[in-house]
Amino acid sequence: MNIVVFGGGTGLSILLRGLKKYTKQITAVVTVADNGGGSGVLREDLGMLPPGDMRNCIIGLADMEPTMEKLLQHRFKDGYLTGQSFGNLFIAAMYEIFGDYEHALNEIGSIFRLSGKVLPMTLEDTQLKALLENKEIILGEKDIPNYASKSESKIDKISLVPEICYPLEETVKDIKEADIIVLGPGSLYTSVIPNLLVYGIPELLCSVKAKVFYICNVMTQPGETDQYDVVDHVNALLKHSKKNLIDYVIANDEIISDDVIKNYKFQGASQVLIDDKQIKQLEQMNIKVIKDSFINIRKNYIRHDSEKIGKVLLNCFNDEIH
Repeated sequence: MNIVVFGGGTGLSILLRGLKKYTKQITAVVTVADNGGGSGVLREDLGMLPPGDMRNCIIGLADMEPTMEKLLQHRFKDGYLTGQSFGNLFIAAMYEIFGDYEHALNEIGSIFRLSGKVLPMTLEDTQLKALLENKEIILGEKDIPNYASKSESKIDKISLVPEICYPLEETVKDIKEADIIVLGPGSLYTSVIPNLLVYGIPELLCSVKAKVFYICNVMTQPGETDQYDVVDHVNALLKHSKKNLIDYVIANDEIISDDVIKNYKFQGASQVLIDDKQIKQLEQMNIKVIKDSFINIRKNYIRHDSEKIGKVLLNCFNDEIH
């Protein structure tokens, strides 16, 4: 089963940990418009693509000892490197040694025995630009949610700067050979949608044989998806791509207890739950809905149950070929 997954952030890396138990043919296409934190510093200082999301996905797909994972995720606490992660520096070093991302990421894949590969959505030096409903414009991924939240205006549209950014040839090849394509989970406007803004990607996803699944977030994100339900998430994706892009939506229907959710509510987040009304709306859009309890709670952190989602995708693949 060949899977191509688009996204970024923590959501994608967690999903990859579950998927690799069902297939070793995974291509993770990662958003590289991040301009904050340690990644943003390296991007500005070395003129490289921001490595943070790539680092998390490499760890998600890797076959490595816990100590090695701790090393790659370690953030320095003092001095000039304060806040920088060792994994980011490792990717930066590999990039300098090999001179290009494709070669560097291929070598990293061999070192850590990845169950697949990690590719940047584009090799262009790109930023995100958001147009709010109040017509204000924000440039820079790290500033978009905060500014939108403070201005109390929702995001209307996201675009790339420069507007035309090309995908890797390897990404195009893997999409054409894929059995399943997955969008998300992850921050809707700053992790998932940017991948669909790369030149030719929506048209390609609509033309290939693979079914396209969207894994909807289980919580809203302040400044990005306040008060969004599942249909709102889907409509935002289609607004930035093609109306017939998505074949299936995977959505959670389990209500999370108040004890677990109270910290999220304090930060302004709420649960995204599928219901019969939304299912009917999505079916009218020719989108099939797979609903179940897809949450995994550890230490009061709400995440997707990546193994369960992996099993759902495998079952769908087996149903398609029989």
